[in-house]
Amino acid sequence: MAIASRATDGRSMADFYALPDADIFAKTRPFHAFIQDLKAQGHFQYRRTLLGPSANRVTVWDEEQGRRREMIMMASNNYLGLTTHPRVIEAAERACREYGAGAGSVSLLAGTLELHRRLEERLAAFKACEDAIIFPAGYSANVGCVMGLAREGDLVVNDILNHASIMDGCRLSSATVKAFPHGNVGALDRLLARARDRYAGKLVIVDGVFSMDGDIAPLPKLIEVCRRHGARLMIDEAHATGVIGPNGRGTPAHHRVEGQVDLVAGTLSKALGTVGGFVAASREVVNYLRFYARSYMFSTALPPAVAASVLAGLDVLEEEPGLLTRLWENVAYMRENLVALGFELGNQQTAIFPLIIGDDFKVKEMGRLLHEAGIYANPVFYPAVSRRLSRVRLSLMATHTRQDLDLTLEACAAAGKRLGIV
Repeated sequence: MAIASRATDGRSMADFYALPDADIFAKTRPFHAFIQDLKAQGHFQYRRTLLGPSANRVTVWDEEQGRRREMIMMASNNYLGLTTHPRVIEAAERACREYGAGAGSVSLLAGTLELHRRLEERLAAFKACEDAIIFPAGYSANVGCVMGLAREGDLVVNDILNHASIMDGCRLSSATVKAFPHGNVGALDRLLARARDRYAGKLVIVDGVFSMDGDIAPLPKLIEVCRRHGARLMIDEAHATGVIGPNGRGTPAHHRVEGQVDLVAGTLSKALGTVGGFVAASREVVNYLRFYARSYMFSTALPPAVAASVLAGLDVLEEEPGLLTRLWENVAYMRENLVALGFELGNQQTAIFPLIIGDDFKVKEMGRLLHEAGIYANPVFYPAVSRRLSRVRLSLMATHTRQDLDLTLEACAAAGKRLGIV
């Protein structure tokens, strides 16, 4: 396929968010046409269907080619390959036979299994906290925690690049919400100083590892600022758990400040390989959330197979440190070679690699060229990131082989040169 035309250049998902009309469905028609245009140009890289497990190599049904094909998976959050680890799969199968397929009720009423209590205790210990509460998704953990704690008269302050689930939790709370520039602790300090006598409670929230840039929050400085201004600190460990810190314990362990963060949230769907979310904190805070976090109160508890899988995954983390070693060997190799090729990686520090391009059309084209080369990667453009920082996002796994990495580098180099990126 030749390089596509710019028929959809300049248009984005944001253009179809609000199109006022007497018919609430009116905005869906031009959006459908927009998606059809993207597909016609080979720029639609969503919902590519996997025909097997999410591993380093995946079998995909290619709609454009009308056939099955193997691709190198560079878009998964399965950082340690635990989704296919034999011990994790065996634990899930055993739990299904012993406990059934589902929990049968919400956790607060009749849905708490012995597996759930074990998992809460294990996650709390893993995060150096007194207790933990588990949610059906990482999204609902963040939403439930923020809206469960923040009230009218309180202030919630976000790093501007925090995950959407945190932002949505803020919107659903009745608190005042503000943001500070990404990683700018000085700006946070000044914001909290101005807010000293204007609000009741104050909560600062950051990602541990930021999902689009792969950089790590400056946690020690954030702790210092929050303590100086009497603010509580919450950290979302979605992309940090299992990736950074000794035995993958996350950002506080990485910075050697375990036990000093008030709220440690995270997901079970990335390095831990399944689905679900958690918040670890003091016993008092966790007990409060069990009754006031609506996404916990009104959601059926995690299926037994999921809880057992996470417990097995935590065992693997502790007993097979070679997985984390291999992940970081892959990270170092990929970083060295992408930089040598001339790609802009920003402040990338972990297993997430943003190939920053700054041109939505070139991002779409690079996504298409990588797909044709058998590399499953994620194009990311406005409004997910600013137009000047649009990028192709790669995610590495411990299970990627050197051949996987070399083939990916070759494909990135070829696409980058063709598009004038490198």
